[in-house]
Amino acid sequence: MDPTLAALLRSWTFDPWLIVPLSVAAGLYLRGWWLLHCQMPQRFGVRRLGSFQLGLGLLLLALASPLEALAEVLLQAHMTQHLVLMMLAPPLLVYGAPTLPLLRGLPHVVLKRGLGPLLAWTVWRRLERLLTHPVLGWLAFVVATVAWHVPALYELALHSHFWHHVQHLCFLSTGMLFWWPVLQPWPSRPRWPRWAMIPYLLLADIQNTALSAALVFSERILYPTYLTVPRLWGISALDDQAAAGVMMWVPGSLVYLVPVGLLVMQLCGRAGNSTSLVAPPARERCVPPVTPFPPPGA
Repeated sequence: MDPTLAALLRSWTFDPWLIVPLSVAAGLYLRGWWLLHCQMPQRFGVRRLGSFQLGLGLLLLALASPLEALAEVLLQAHMTQHLVLMMLAPPLLVYGAPTLPLLRGLPHVVLKRGLGPLLAWTVWRRLERLLTHPVLGWLAFVVATVAWHVPALYELALHSHFWHHVQHLCFLSTGMLFWWPVLQPWPSRPRWPRWAMIPYLLLADIQNTALSAALVFSERILYPTYLTVPRLWGISALDDQAAAGVMMWVPGSLVYLVPVGLLVMQLCGRAGNSTSLVAPPARERCVPPVTPFPPPGA
């Protein structure tokens, strides 16, 4: 085996700053999901659980696997890491409808006496409405994506562990804000009609395409650091940059366009069935409201 490849395969890192939060989130979600699944199996099915845990697994893969080490010497590997943080893990986490399971997974004392007053606070409710608004989610996601790929900021993240972590956190957090109105996890309520999510996604794809094209067709190296690192497997820095652009262009566009296609089919199906526009199924109407606070004695 190639010594370089063998070294990369051994470069798994299990830093506590990553493992502990992911493990805590996985445990809290599993406990809360089970409590809600027993009460509302239609709302919190196995797919929700699998989606959230898969999202956490992808975060672990992106940040602790050999991909993290490979990203330091190959831009295409770094771009793959960014795609996971921006476009794959966030929608999986959001589809898991994480709010209620994570809250219900907390100990009763912490939830009732600690977070309870905060969640009932008017300022918090206003902040929640602001953060889940589609305009803010779209702008935050696009600005973070473009800004962190500007050469000056990208180079800053390459040379500073602190700013590298900030970059990753920006990608993950803005990714979740972006996908929230698209997936609209229960019990949140939509702020825009479903059809508005089609231009919402298409406009995001346009900026993704423009940024990808800048990498693919550029005739100079945009990130000089990759000129100073060892070139693995004979890949030139310019070819590496073009490959990174292709990674962002093709899989990235699919992440936007596949939901657009599903939304179109969903809307066409609703248009063909007028009853679906009048009232939800009886089993949905009969579901009792769920509060994140467990009942006394639970």
